[in-house]
Amino acid sequence: MKILLAGASGTIGGAIEKRLAVEHQVITAGYSHGNLRFDLADSDSIRIMIDAVGEVDAIICAAGVTSFGPFEHLTEADYHQTLNSKLMGQVNLLRIGRQAVRRGGSITLTSGFAAREPVPGCAAVAMANGALESFVKAVAVELTEVRVNVVSPSFVTETMAMMGMGTSTSVSASLTAAVYEAALLGTMSGETLQVAEYVNADTHWVI
Repeated sequence: MKILLAGASGTIGGAIEKRLAVEHQVITAGYSHGNLRFDLADSDSIRIMIDAVGEVDAIICAAGVTSFGPFEHLTEADYHQTLNSKLMGQVNLLRIGRQAVRRGGSITLTSGFAAREPVPGCAAVAMANGALESFVKAVAVELTEVRVNVVSPSFVTETMAMMGMGTSTSVSASLTAAVYEAALLGTMSGETLQVAEYVNADTHWVI
């Protein structure tokens, strides 16, 4: 498959690229790294990037800028930053990018555990993640030519370790990448694939 991976420079994105590049052609795109440069918060930038890539079998997005902090400290600008990138950026990537995806292909976006298991400091990203999951579920009802899903990562082991935080409840980047591969190769559409549930399930593809 020819796959466009947006956001390959991050911990999760890098693991996705490493896993999928073994058997697929992976074209990476990012704000400062990748085969192509683009700004997820800028729809014109997305359009230029999609035109440069051409036809693909799948699009995977692991990008998105978010704001964290106590609710009482978050500003309107913080909410706009998160919504413009994490939510509307991925909405626009799907809206614009689906024209480049071959019939029968797929688009996989990224939300996060905060949509369902909020923790202090995650109000803005929880809002964006929850909205994105609802959006994907609704869009899948209308789109029949491509499958659309969203992966909801848990705490990532490598990131937690880098921050000096505990990793007992985290999931490695490589196992997280396996869930994106499941979305790519599966038949589901309109689903939120929660990484923690997939990794804990009695399945074989996560090996």
